[in-house]
Amino acid sequence: MSEKIYNKLVRDDIPKIIENNNKRYETEVVEGEELEELLNQKLQEEVQEYLESNDIEELADILEVVHGILHHRNVTMEELEDVRIRKKEERGGFIKGIKLTKVY
Repeated sequence: MSEKIYNKLVRDDIPKIIENNNKRYETEVVEGEELEELLNQKLQEEVQEYLESNDIEELADILEVVHGILHHRNVTMEELEDVRIRKKEERGGFIKGIKLTKVY
């Protein structure tokens, strides 16, 4: 029997999917600082996958990780959206494609 070690955060239903494929697995539930670290690693992983593929599916994965981070930090999506809107009102968004080349 071959074995592959992951030691990374996975979506909640992945164990069920593995089981449905007649495979065995080991998991553990993490909390606190370890969970925060794993969520941050997952965010980096998903961003890298998006940068390599430009696939909308990867953007969805990034958003799912953001939802996980918000949940574990007890921050609502509405609170995050309020911060986003405030920053957009103060500094603008990224719609116009403005590239800053120099400041004198």
